Amino acid sequence: MTTESGESRVEQRVRQAGLRPTRQRVALAELLFAKGNRHLSAEELHEEAQLAGVAVSLATVYNSLHQFTEAGLLRILAVEGARTYFDTNTSDHHHFFVEDENLLLDIDSGAVSLVDLPEPPEGMEIANVDVIVRLRRKRG
Repeated sequence: MTTESGESRVEQRVRQAGLRPTRQRVALAELLFAKGNRHLSAEELHEEAQLAGVAVSLATVYNSLHQFTEAGLLRILAVEGARTYFDTNTSDHHHFFVEDENLLLDIDSGAVSLVDLPEPPEGMEIANVDVIVRLRRKRG
């Protein structure tokens, strides 16, 4: 869908986040946001882009994801050492991580309560708290 200016909603969203809506950024944003809230790694988005015929390098995908994160369009989640996921739901919420499947799932809001957080060092404030509950299939 396009606006009166001829821009798609995704182009407008990218521009409103303070980013230039390049062809590659818009194509990646369309893949990211077309399916509702989701969690993707850079490699998964790169694969989706390739399947959709979007000619983009993995480095460009990483750069775009980090630019989207800095602009507030995505939330970054470090789950497994070097494994990073990008969440299209930027609200404060927590996650289940299914270890056997490398799958992130949102935890319903209100299902986790945090008490007695430590005082941050002087001059610092808590930006957010990420709780990741690790799951695995029952054995036996």
